[in-house]
Amino acid sequence: MRDTFYQYLWVAVGCLICSFSINAFLVPHHLLSGGVSGIAIISYFLFGLPIGVQVFLMNIPLLYAAYRLLGKEYTVGTIYGTILFSLAIDATSFAAQYNLIDDPIISAITGGIAAGIGSGMIFRVNGSAGGLDIVAAIVKKYYSLNFGAVGFAINCVIMFVAALLFGLKLAMLTLISMFISANLTDKVVEGFNRRKTVFIVSYNTDKIVDAILKEVGRGVTILHGQGAFTRQDKQVIFVVVSLTQIAKIKQLAHAADPQAFMIVQDAAEVMGRGFTLPGAKGM
Repeated sequence: MRDTFYQYLWVAVGCLICSFSINAFLVPHHLLSGGVSGIAIISYFLFGLPIGVQVFLMNIPLLYAAYRLLGKEYTVGTIYGTILFSLAIDATSFAAQYNLIDDPIISAITGGIAAGIGSGMIFRVNGSAGGLDIVAAIVKKYYSLNFGAVGFAINCVIMFVAALLFGLKLAMLTLISMFISANLTDKVVEGFNRRKTVFIVSYNTDKIVDAILKEVGRGVTILHGQGAFTRQDKQVIFVVVSLTQIAKIKQLAHAADPQAFMIVQDAAEVMGRGFTLPGAKGM
């Protein structure tokens, strides 16, 4: 029950931020967003129809498809996000009157940042505000299509229409805003506190492990492997560290075994003792 409350709270805040970004930064400069809301904004500029009402009406067939293809549980959460997002867009429409940022370039960047944060908050709790999110879920479940390509094609059509109606400059600014939003959404979902995973292959693992435990203070996992060419058994050190600890790990491994083979990779998100739980350093 508590998890559901926090999920709905994060979705509500995310919808409010996304809605404000549309009205405060995009609409005053005739910029668009992607997906269903982008189509609704075009109609708003052409016919003066409320953006939120349009978003809700365009989501009705998508919600029906979600119910038929994805089930009741997914649809209920999506209906909540869709209604909230639609209401929030029209409720924050007053922000367009103030033109908070005069420069369209800065406004496009700011709008992309705000939309990325809001969308990231929604996706981080596995929420949805409808629109292309529903299409993505259906494509992922039933088809072998890459939704990234499908979504990109849809947004390219929106950009083409924007270029015809409002000029190439505003279309490109919209594209910049969408690019910033998409990348920041990923950052919020994954978490800004990025970690690194390190694999070390060595014949002197004991010394390296002791050095990491004592001088870095991170727990270590030892994996057992075998060289494909020599058929010799090997131990592989696996450790997750922060970015600032990478240099120390390299120094310790090289000092213990100059021939050690090391792989350093990005870890999108790390959960567990020592990272998301207080009071422990081990893995």
